[in-house]
Amino acid sequence: MAVRRTRNDSTFYYCLFDDTETLYDDYGNESGLRTIYGEPVEMYANISPATGAAQTEQFGNLENYDKVIITRDMDCPIDENSVLFIDKEPEYSLDDDPMYDYTVRRVAKSLNSISIAVRKVNVS
Repeated sequence: MAVRRTRNDSTFYYCLFDDTETLYDDYGNESGLRTIYGEPVEMYANISPATGAAQTEQFGNLENYDKVIITRDMDCPIDENSVLFIDKEPEYSLDDDPMYDYTVRRVAKSLNSISIAVRKVNVS
């Protein structure tokens, strides 16, 4: 069943975690990991303008987030490994890495909706 868009819904994009890739230096030594994400997917949901007491209780003691996304799409695949483009369109670095502006802090599912606590980040 498709979820209909409501007038309170905003457009944003998410990228799901795909894989990690080992990075090597000029001498062939492992120098770190690169996270690989899937292509951006457009989605519509209600996005809060800021955090509040109701959201703080909803996510327990988690206070380290900036916005809450609420969707009625119970098949929403967003999880704690996903990255989001909320305040900007999807864009990529010269290395083809997504330059997202939010990360997922926690996902809380209820009977009829999913709430997603997100935090603003600065990716360059």
